[in-house]
Amino acid sequence: MNKPECVIDFANPDLPFVESETSDPDLVDIPYRSRIWEHFADPQKKAAAGIWEAPEHLERCECDFDELCHLLEGSVRLTDSNGVSQDFNAGATFVVAAGFKGTWENLTPVRKVFVVLEG
Repeated sequence: MNKPECVIDFANPDLPFVESETSDPDLVDIPYRSRIWEHFADPQKKAAAGIWEAPEHLERCECDFDELCHLLEGSVRLTDSNGVSQDFNAGATFVVAAGFKGTWENLTPVRKVFVVLEG
C-alpha cells in the first residue's frame, strides 16, 4: 500500500523500541525502565517525536527543551520548583517548556505521544 510522502504513521507495529533504565538517585526516587518508539527525528531541526512509556516513578528535571505531550494512558503530576503542581490524565495534551525545573511524577504507568524541540 502506498503512503503519502513526508507523512509518518505512528501506528507502525514493526517499529522497534529502545529500552533504557534511569537509576541515578540524584534524578529519580526509584530506578525505572522506559521504552521509546521514535517515529521521527530530524537532527538539523533538533526535533524528535514518538511514543514513550514508563511505570510509576518520580523524576527531578531541568528542561532545556520544549516538549509537547499527549497522554494516551495513565496520570502524571508536574510540580515546579515553587511547589506548584498540576495533574494530567489520559487524553490530556500539554507542553513542558524549556526552563521548567521541578519534578515529573508518573502516578500510574504512563504511555504518551511526545514531540521534542531542542534549543
